[in-house]
Amino acid sequence: MLSALLACLALAATPALADSLMPAARYAHTQLADPAQERQAKALMETVRCLVCQGQSIADSDAEMAGDMRALIRQRIEAGETPDQIRDWLVARYGNWVTYDPPLEPVTWPLWAAPVLLVALGVWLARKRFRRRRG
Repeated sequence: MLSALLACLALAATPALADSLMPAARYAHTQLADPAQERQAKALMETVRCLVCQGQSIADSDAEMAGDMRALIRQRIEAGETPDQIRDWLVARYGNWVTYDPPLEPVTWPLWAAPVLLVALGVWLARKRFRRRRG
């Protein structure tokens, strides 16, 4: 009984231990001094997927890794890199999945074709159903 209680307590404490105790990176929550550079960084951050949250951009995520990625983007922009260079580096490091705009390649054709096919299927089914009701 005591071991089961300890196991439950350990599982309950796991999320609290998920983030490290290290302080956040310098630019994780601090904007760049140059407003033009910050606009570039912010625009890029909104197109990069959080690797932890997966459904959020790093601009919206509170995950520690998202903060690290925001800091990385701001540091690179401050150093003079363009958003395209940074995006290319992130894609090379994490794969196309890190961006919300995957390139059109044979591997990603189903991603691009599925919405069109589903809409076409819906129109075809609706049209067929309405014809039955009239006749």
